[in-house]
Amino acid sequence: MQIRAITAFISGSFPVDNAAVQGAAEFLQTARTALEQAGYIIQSLRLATTPFPTYLSEPAQAPELAASLAAAIRAAGLDYVAIGPVRLDDDPAYAAALAEPLAAGRVFASLEIADCRGRLSLAACRRCAQLVQTVAQRSGDGFGNLYLAALANCAPETPFFPASYARGGPLRFALAVEAADLAIQACDGATSPRDAARRLRVAIERAGQDLGCIAEGIAGAHGAGFVGLDFSLAPYPERERSLGTALELLGGMPGDEGGIAAAALVADAINRAQFPRCGFSGLMLPVLEDAALAARAAAGALTVHDLLLMSAVCGTGLDTIPLPGDTSLEALTGVLADMGALALRSGKPLTARLMPMPGKQAGDPVTFDFAYFANSRVLALQGGLSHGPLSGDETIEIVRYSRS
Repeated sequence: MQIRAITAFISGSFPVDNAAVQGAAEFLQTARTALEQAGYIIQSLRLATTPFPTYLSEPAQAPELAASLAAAIRAAGLDYVAIGPVRLDDDPAYAAALAEPLAAGRVFASLEIADCRGRLSLAACRRCAQLVQTVAQRSGDGFGNLYLAALANCAPETPFFPASYARGGPLRFALAVEAADLAIQACDGATSPRDAARRLRVAIERAGQDLGCIAEGIAGAHGAGFVGLDFSLAPYPERERSLGTALELLGGMPGDEGGIAAAALVADAINRAQFPRCGFSGLMLPVLEDAALAARAAAGALTVHDLLLMSAVCGTGLDTIPLPGDTSLEALTGVLADMGALALRSGKPLTARLMPMPGKQAGDPVTFDFAYFANSRVLALQGGLSHGPLSGDETIEIVRYSRS
């Protein structure tokens, strides 16, 4: 188990407040030292601001903000920065203004397509689909969409990027935990489903108690707020650090019948575990970041619909999905609407990080020189919202399922 990120949350400003960035960086370095002294490996230090439309006076300032923030975090010794979402009620021009900075990989950002009030915007789904297409073309190989996510029912102060954004107020922080290996250890040699779930719950609680105590100590010593731990069992592209491997050990191959039951068992163990939680704290199934999922996709045994169905039992949505470069606007809009509706109906946060690959078709190999990505193949999307009422720009209200 490693810490994928220590993420600090601050109020954004423009021009960039370099002193505030430097203060957050100094705090993050102190937190890193404390956690490393306790034996943990820290992969990255990250900064997230309040939603950028709240502190820019006009959309045209977005590229300058991105460049300034990127320079500020480099000078402060931080790895990544997120400027938050364009929300449903923001000027749509803010979404279009993200194309250049995202294609250049300067910052992480997001578009809200469904909010925490139960509203799903078909217009926002279409705007996000258009931005995905534009970023794919401008980045040349589609890699720019790594920095963009569609958000559905996502609250602030999630430490995993690109969903991160700050609530505002004094400095706060959270830990994003890379812990797919805990699921592998729990499932390997388990005598029964109940035994696997119990072993995983115990492992999460043991780690969560230790990390929580360290983080609370850091917060108290430095006057920062501790948000919590996001135990989403994030993978790394090695089979021994793959959530897909854990599901296979349970007997539920991702994409096969039984795979949903395996995913639900693991998600339930996370839900039952006691720890200071924040963010998603569920299953994370990013195709290109998980060796087993990438292999299943490459073999034609895993589809976008399979992944969306797995999200229904508590995942984090559709993450790092390689798609054909000519995927239609209607298909992208449709899958985003599906994800938003699923998030609202099930009452949980979901995101989508869709990556059309210019010049590639379904089944073509995908290879990136990027440590967090495994080799795979392009997945297909079918059809889309091309006609009927759902092809319009209405905002739909969807309530969470209830038996009453």
